[in-house]
Amino acid sequence: MVPLRLLVILLALAVSDLHSLPWFVNVSESKGPGTVLQVFTFNCSFYTPTLELLRVQPPTTFFNTPSLAGREGIYVAKVTLSSSARLDALAVNHYELQLKYTCGNLVEEASLYLDVQRDPGHIQCVGRFVSPAGETVQVLETVSPGALLYTLLFPGLEVQGAQMNITSAQDPPYFPGPFSINEKGLLRAPSQGLKGQAQKVFQLQISVTFGQSQSCKGMLTVKVLPAPSNRVSFLKKTQNIIIPESLAPGSEVIQVQATGFDLRYEICSPVPSPLYSIGRVDGVVRTTAPLELAGALGTGAASMRLCVKAFEQLQPWASAELVVTVNVRPVNRWPPHCRPALLVTEVPEATPVGTVLSTFTCTDPDSPDTNLHYQLQLHSPSNPASLCLRDGILEVNTTLDCDSPGACFQLAASVLVHDSGQPQMTTEVPVLVMVTPVNEFSPACAPRTFRVREDARPQTLLGSVVGTDMDYPQNSIEYHTSGGPTIFAVDRLSGEIRLLGPLDYEQQRLHRLTVLVIDHGQDWDTHRRSGSCTITIEVEDVNDHAPECEPPFQELTISSLLGHNMEVTKMSCQIPQEPQRLALSYSIVEGNSQSRFRLQGAILVHNDLVLGPPWPQQPCTYELLIRVADAGSSIPHLSTTVTIIVHLLPWRASTMATSTYRAIVPSGMIPQLVTDTENFWQPEPWFVVVLTVTCALLLLALGWLLSKLLWGLAQVLQAPRKPRKALLLNSIQRKERSIEGFMETPRMEMSQAPSSVLSLEHFDGKAQGTLSLPVNRSRDPLPSHPITKKANSTPLTSPKYAREYKMLSDRHAGAAQAMTPSQGRSGLG
Repeated sequence: MVPLRLLVILLALAVSDLHSLPWFVNVSESKGPGTVLQVFTFNCSFYTPTLELLRVQPPTTFFNTPSLAGREGIYVAKVTLSSSARLDALAVNHYELQLKYTCGNLVEEASLYLDVQRDPGHIQCVGRFVSPAGETVQVLETVSPGALLYTLLFPGLEVQGAQMNITSAQDPPYFPGPFSINEKGLLRAPSQGLKGQAQKVFQLQISVTFGQSQSCKGMLTVKVLPAPSNRVSFLKKTQNIIIPESLAPGSEVIQVQATGFDLRYEICSPVPSPLYSIGRVDGVVRTTAPLELAGALGTGAASMRLCVKAFEQLQPWASAELVVTVNVRPVNRWPPHCRPALLVTEVPEATPVGTVLSTFTCTDPDSPDTNLHYQLQLHSPSNPASLCLRDGILEVNTTLDCDSPGACFQLAASVLVHDSGQPQMTTEVPVLVMVTPVNEFSPACAPRTFRVREDARPQTLLGSVVGTDMDYPQNSIEYHTSGGPTIFAVDRLSGEIRLLGPLDYEQQRLHRLTVLVIDHGQDWDTHRRSGSCTITIEVEDVNDHAPECEPPFQELTISSLLGHNMEVTKMSCQIPQEPQRLALSYSIVEGNSQSRFRLQGAILVHNDLVLGPPWPQQPCTYELLIRVADAGSSIPHLSTTVTIIVHLLPWRASTMATSTYRAIVPSGMIPQLVTDTENFWQPEPWFVVVLTVTCALLLLALGWLLSKLLWGLAQVLQAPRKPRKALLLNSIQRKERSIEGFMETPRMEMSQAPSSVLSLEHFDGKAQGTLSLPVNRSRDPLPSHPITKKANSTPLTSPKYAREYKMLSDRHAGAAQAMTPSQGRSGLG
């Protein structure tokens, strides 16, 4: 019952009291920065609460972040106006503040609504009028005297009266008369008007006074604009135009236009005009004669000034004049001629800058004395500034670099020669400069550092040496080693460095290898250049030993304290053979039921944060197996196991102290370390495919062979058995036996003898097997006759075999008659 009450108290303290949070607040627009809008309290125990202002609608910076202060679980929050707050009920009269309250795991959001109330006695000076630049008003000079020019408006002036005065000086002669403004903010023009005051600017300093000791000042600038004129005018006073001399008579030269009403045009100078005329209505200037005659009229004919007059038809005195200058340029017909007309040359790559490649001599058939302009146009994008042209002289401008792929070995260009005629004529001279390569630079490679594991196998790729050569082709480099350890090798073409032998971190941790890079094929001759770099190979240590813990076994007794964590023990583990390895990982692999224990590094901690039932009523024993492994980059990780037995006593309200009893196994009782290394073979993909196809073919062959065997067995079982029609005679292997030996034949043989003899009646003359016939071993010996015949042999019906058979039959018959009754059971077997 006591734990249940304690739980209720803790939950009650952890919940915040939000009943005091306001929902609507009214504030006057006269409130300034720092004004406290609302204060509310919160209850939060065991945690530090926070109160955040998430957003404001409409967005503004008028509100500070809510402040929160308090102690012993009671906190006071305040929402205040910021230093930039300028409340105006006429602009915005309602704000919504979204607040977020956090107390531990409890998060709540609520809105605070703020209504801005109108204050009749609060007047603000706002707008561009009170800004440093002031307000600007533009008026025409034809405005009537005393006309309304501007109205000054302030919020609240319609409720509370104000006094407005122009405080700046308005002294003549600059001011035609004083401007005036009344209490309603109406600014009027001077009584004399603004006629003749065009382009003038009048600055008026205005003071506004309202209420008791409340005032503001502002600047009002009046710009006077000239009145629009209806007189005849051209947009431009002068115009220049260039026309070719090949222009035919009657061709349009230019069209002039003026502004006015019912206008007419005429040429007022020269009169008469020998070459040009103008349309009286449309204002189009046209040629009246061939312009080739311009040369016969003197040098002034190539450039003629025409004075064009525009006037109103009904009021000729309303007029305007425009000066048009017409320049006649000669027509160009022939392009320049150059020597040489084609340039092809060959230079080595190392040609010095400034070397002259050729000099071009060009003339213009149309005007031999005219100046020609030379321009070099390169067609090789690899090096556009390799050549330069100065006054017809082609020179080498920069180093001819042929060390990049592309069209470097042939610099294609064109020399463009322009004359000064119109239209401009151009002559192009093709230029081809062939550059031969020169081996100028030595190859180089950057020093690099590679890392390799101590247990790396031979032929392991450590990295590649990247050589660079500024000569083209840049990939024609060979790699060689110069001295250094023999357990490393570098590929001659690719620069790959591979391992040839075993490594030992304990014997040598650092290897340095000098790699030579040699170029080839970068010159017409066999001149070769070389360079070198040092490659550093660092051997990474691989852990060969498992951690050892002291002691490897512990037995502890602890008493749990409700709501608190308790440190049970701290393990001391290290790798004695490699003291530099300090990073170890600890994990509970078995025995941590209900997650009562956790590890903080090497420290075993008992968790007792559960506030509700079930609580252990009886002592509990936990046998924890803790895996301790090295936490480095080495693979595989070696580990050991520490056994900790914890006897946990249940929590009681009367428990006043916590005791821990330790039982430590001496260091001599170190568990045996078992290292299990799993090796597996991962074949190549092609091997798996070949093995699969081979197995499939083998299964097909076995299936075919089994089917053949079954088919043959079925044929044998279905074939009928042939009756035994003949006896197989066996050769007589021994000499004649006595009658006593014959009588010793088993009883069964005697019983089989008649049937065997009788079966001879069905003998077909062919041997079917092998048969051994017992003979009589009497006093008269009988000769031994081998009668053995294979199947399908010569038939026994031949005379020779018939006689032998008859002789044997007679002897067996005589032996049977001479037998005693007890011997009569013996017979032919």
